[in-house]
Amino acid sequence: MRIRFKLNGQRVEVDVEPNTLLLNLLREHLHLTGAKYGCGIGECGACTVLVDGEPILSCLTLAVEVDGREVTTIEGLAKDGEFHPLQRAFLEEGAVQCGFCTPGMILAAKALLEENPNPSEEEIREHLKGNLCRCTGYVNIVRAVKRAAEEMEG
Repeated sequence: MRIRFKLNGQRVEVDVEPNTLLLNLLREHLHLTGAKYGCGIGECGACTVLVDGEPILSCLTLAVEVDGREVTTIEGLAKDGEFHPLQRAFLEEGAVQCGFCTPGMILAAKALLEENPNPSEEEIREHLKGNLCRCTGYVNIVRAVKRAAEEMEG
């Protein structure tokens, strides 16, 4: 089945089997490895990407479901060699340790900041609760999202 969609700002056209998962299409066929296979059952958020600006779990989404839509992966956030404010804040606040959850966390945070440019700590924690991190304890992650929100707003 041929699908067409916008991926990180570029039009893409690919042939997929009807049962191909979006995560597998991105990683194995399009060589975008930011989204990770974590649990495979939608519990960890490591596979989070944005579809039409909304965070989705690519391990539970068929590739055919993005036909005609816009997909953003972590690889699509930096522009002209410059990190997105969220990427920069995660680095500067030490919100990255092993890095496995980071792409999903950043994309989920991006969706939050698009919806709510000045979230409270509680709102950030609530929005990111579907993205699990085993390393950081979330303090630096929440601080990074707040910092990025302030930078993006100012």
